[in-house]
Amino acid sequence: MRRLRQTGMDLPGTLTAAMVCLFALVACGEPVYFDVNDAGEAAMQAPAVEPWKVVRLDPDYGGQWVVAADLDGDGRVEFVACENHNVGDVHFTSTAAAHDLDGRVLWRWGEPDIGRKSWHHDVACQIHDWDGDGGFEVVLATKGAIVELDGRTGREKRRIPIPDEATDCIVFADLAGCGRPTDVLVKDRYHNIYAYNHGGRLLWHVSNPGGCRTAHQPRPIDLDGDGRDEIAAGYAMLNADGSVRWVFKSGKVDENRGHLDCIRLLRRGDSLEQMRLVLTMCGANGIAVVDGHGTVVWERTGSHFESINIGRVIAARPGPQILVDIDHQPPGQSPLWLLDEDGVLLGRINTDYARHHHLLDWTGDGLDEILNAHSGAVYGHEGRRIATLVVDPADGGATADSERSIIAGDFTGDGIADVALVTTAAVYIFKNEKGARSAEPVRLGTEFNFTLY
Repeated sequence: MRRLRQTGMDLPGTLTAAMVCLFALVACGEPVYFDVNDAGEAAMQAPAVEPWKVVRLDPDYGGQWVVAADLDGDGRVEFVACENHNVGDVHFTSTAAAHDLDGRVLWRWGEPDIGRKSWHHDVACQIHDWDGDGGFEVVLATKGAIVELDGRTGREKRRIPIPDEATDCIVFADLAGCGRPTDVLVKDRYHNIYAYNHGGRLLWHVSNPGGCRTAHQPRPIDLDGDGRDEIAAGYAMLNADGSVRWVFKSGKVDENRGHLDCIRLLRRGDSLEQMRLVLTMCGANGIAVVDGHGTVVWERTGSHFESINIGRVIAARPGPQILVDIDHQPPGQSPLWLLDEDGVLLGRINTDYARHHHLLDWTGDGLDEILNAHSGAVYGHEGRRIATLVVDPADGGATADSERSIIAGDFTGDGIADVALVTTAAVYIFKNEKGARSAEPVRLGTEFNFTLY
């Protein structure tokens, strides 16, 4: 493990030499703080953490796409698991089943004989108080329709007609500036996005926004603070009315060799020039940070960067930090990178498979630990594995053909963010015993726009 050590040097010449050494490491792409191998036989031994609860999914209606909320108002979380039907990368949600913490199935919806349990993408099902009455709806996209279900009973409340292929995902946004997300976005795989209001009226439709393919999931971000969401539709940022605000242009690669994989708000500022967004480029093999105008601040290229988490792992490094995996790698050569907001590589962990991950304060010290779904590893601030979240091997979910999902939220009702690992058979919930309570309220369950990206 490489690590830059603090030595207490105070001589100007020695300090200058240390700075030159540091800059050389950065320029060569070497991590500043840690470089750890945690793959294969090199996997480090760490204390095993048993699940707080295991929720078995319905064998006929349950699937690996899982979202969570307090559906019945009893103060405890429930989980909705879905299957999806797929032909030629065109898919729609085919089942949904609600489970309580004790494993009881509360309700079932859909056709259990046509779908698949595993996922390779977002599945169009979210949980949201769409009408603002204080109760949750389960909203999904099946062939030709957005379907709204009563969260408590699973009763179908209504259907909104949509194009047959616009069933790739569901996203809620506030396009009207009414103070809460009442509009809904649906899309086909890579070309068309449709926006509807709560009444089901089509607000706008865009095709290949800005001349680019769409991202996997449109991302609502209120860039200018006017109360209306802009939409990161791919490399194009859209205004609330669907018009193009700006288009990202890479200075190093042809971004249109593929599509935008993930975009996240890295830092807000007093102006659009000070705002920072981070994005990954599928096919073009890059990661970039842009300001609120879409102007490139920095880029790194040459690897297939995928999913992004924002947090803070290294105390000595100010500002937000970026955790990103590098996908499409041979087994055992799947790294997680930790970058600062200026693109400096702070740490690197090589794993057997790193596609699904999260940042969470697991130790209560106010900093984030790195969690890897595939192995259940929890990594500390030096990149070392400090714990392993245990999943029954009989449930699978740790091979290239059967991945584990990772979801986060308050699942125990104590106001502290927990984590769960999900296979096609079960949800393994791990109570965050030492995590500090966040200054911001933590939602009971997953976010209402949950996404793999």
